[in-house]
Amino acid sequence: MEPKDYIVTKIEGEYAYIRELGGGEDSEVFIALALLPFGIDVGTKLHCEFFEYTVIE
Repeated sequence: MEPKDYIVTKIEGEYAYIRELGGGEDSEVFIALALLPFGIDVGTKLHCEFFEYTVIE
């Protein structure tokens, strides 16, 4: 899996909706908050590599 960058667009319950940076609206997916770094919020940018998410600036 190649590294990708995402932005959190929405949080509902225990899930976050993330959209690939540079992707279109159809690139939005949802993922369990338990798999993401603690303390994320809408607008947080994430880097994903080998299914590990880290916060980026």
